[in-house]
Amino acid sequence: MSDSLNYAYYPGCSGTGTSIEYDMSTRAICAKLGITLNEIPDWSCCGSTPAHTVDHTLSSALSARNLALVEKMNLSTAITPCPSCLTNLKTATHRMGKDEFRDDVNKLLDTPYNGGVDTKSVLQIIVEDMGLDALKSKVVKPLKGLKVAAYYGCIMNRPPEVMNFDDPEHPMAMDNILTALGATVLPFPLKVECCGASFGIPRKDIVMSLSGKLLDAAQDIGATALVTACPLCQMNLDLRQDQINSANGAKHNIPVFYYTQLIGLALGLDEKELGIDKLCVSPRKVINDIGAEDAS
Repeated sequence: MSDSLNYAYYPGCSGTGTSIEYDMSTRAICAKLGITLNEIPDWSCCGSTPAHTVDHTLSSALSARNLALVEKMNLSTAITPCPSCLTNLKTATHRMGKDEFRDDVNKLLDTPYNGGVDTKSVLQIIVEDMGLDALKSKVVKPLKGLKVAAYYGCIMNRPPEVMNFDDPEHPMAMDNILTALGATVLPFPLKVECCGASFGIPRKDIVMSLSGKLLDAAQDIGATALVTACPLCQMNLDLRQDQINSANGAKHNIPVFYYTQLIGLALGLDEKELGIDKLCVSPRKVINDIGAEDAS
């Protein structure tokens, strides 16, 4: 475990709105685990997800502005819960490795970005900087009896030369965290398949199909819950689950947690603090069944 778990924190736009429970649970578990989050002052949108489809230079400038603010904080590492934000931040840094591109980006910024900030996901620093043994030592309410499918989505670890974390085809970070918490992690064959992402508005049929396959696969392996690290994935699988059922003639009733919420439960944190009540598919029965066999 690192002597100094001190980071600049980028919540991302969805963390202040549609996925506020992800931000809430992230802040709560980090405080409990001794991880210091220094929110970037005056942070702004990183451009996710549409900016890169319009202009790579503008997209990188939106991210680089935030990273330049981190340089002012004299911190070497910025972390974010959101894979989409992380992709933008890391891609900007990667592209700015070329002098001409960096110059073009910095022309758009009041404060140029010098490239001195490492960007990681909260998931990554829990696994690599804190360590699973340290996490396991803080568990007070093991998630025994909870059968989960860990769903990573398609961008947390891809492209590997940019994201530089875990296996791009068979990631195990969440699996290993959930195992350390006492849950039963089932082998999930679609752990890096796309859920349909932001096509929920222009092509709802695509989300119904792709997310439906994920829910079908989770049911087939006997999972009582899905666990994710991505706000967009969580929204498609949780908020849209009734729509998916209607479109596909299914009857899924599978709660979709953020991994940070399950860490929080295992650490004994209050459900309200973790935003459990904000999940659309009720997790009540699943939570009540945790440890039930031991109690009986």
